[in-house]
Order: sequence, then structure tokens, then C-alpha cells
Amino acid sequence: MVKLIAYCGLVCSNCPTYLATQNNDDDARAKTAVLYSKKFGFSLGPEDINCDGCLSSGGRLIGYCSACNIRKCCSAKGLANCTACKEQPCEHLKKFHASSPDAKDSFKKLLRQQRKECKAPSGSSGKEK
Repeated sequence: MVKLIAYCGLVCSNCPTYLATQNNDDDARAKTAVLYSKKFGFSLGPEDINCDGCLSSGGRLIGYCSACNIRKCCSAKGLANCTACKEQPCEHLKKFHASSPDAKDSFKKLLRQQRKECKAPSGSSGKEK
């Protein structure tokens, strides 16, 4: 499966909701609903565990992804992700990263990669030989 990274750095392709949806796995949906209910206090049933990733247009999104201010902002600005935003890190991103260290780490990696690519001479991969 291709690595799918959300606007904020969250790796959608590692998310249990995304995986359950893509694999059409009802057992995984049920387990994920229980996990989220315990971990985050959400009241979710297996029928709520459907998401095609926040980068999808018109796809299924789990509740918090459909209401995500980071997603709305990047989408409105036409950005591939927050690393391309001149205003990053904004308060929305800081707040989310405080609660999701994995997304923050992934975002930092994306940012380093983007900076490295910007410094690379034309026709170069940015890697030393």
C-alpha cells in the first residue's frame, strides 16, 4: 500500500480507520470503534469507522477528519500539506501535534524533505553521491 500522508503529517495509511475501510474489514472496524471509545472517549460504532484519508475529495471521512480545521485550511489554500504554508506552524497545527506526536514527527520529516528538495540543484535528487 502506498504511504498516504495527511495535511498535518498524520500517516493515513497507518491509521486503523483507514486500513479497516480500505480492506472492508468489519472486525477491524469494530475493534477500532472500541479503541477510539476507550482512548478518546468517542461514542462510535463500527458503522462510523470509514475513511478514505483526508486528502480524498468526496471520499468517506471519519467525523473528526471531516471537521478538521487543518484539512479545511490546506484545502482552501490549495496546498498539498501544511509544509507548503507560509504560516506554519499555525495554532491549529501546534494544538494537533501536541496531541499526536506521531503526526508531529512525520510532519517534521516532510518539512526536512521539502527543504532538502528546495536546496537541491535543478536535475539533482538533493542527495550527495
